[in-house]
Amino acid sequence: MTKPPLNPRLILAAALILPGTGQVLNRKPVRGLVFLFFILLLGGYTLKTAAPEVSIIGKLSGGIFVYAMSIFDAYKQARIRTEIWRHQHR
Repeated sequence: MTKPPLNPRLILAAALILPGTGQVLNRKPVRGLVFLFFILLLGGYTLKTAAPEVSIIGKLSGGIFVYAMSIFDAYKQARIRTEIWRHQHR
């Protein structure tokens, strides 16, 4: 019998604390690295291209957006994996 996947709330907490860890815990480390790459890329791009009077949140908005999407993605994937596992082990 296979081990059940990690609790989606645990995955969510990990994804909130450190970008990309939710995907790694979902056994998709390359996906986590891709998210991390784009967080850094878009965060750096908006940091360099934003006007001087923009707040730090605005200057990092590209990276923050991808970070938010990575959190959503990690939680969604964890929920899907959990439901598939439950369905297979009824």
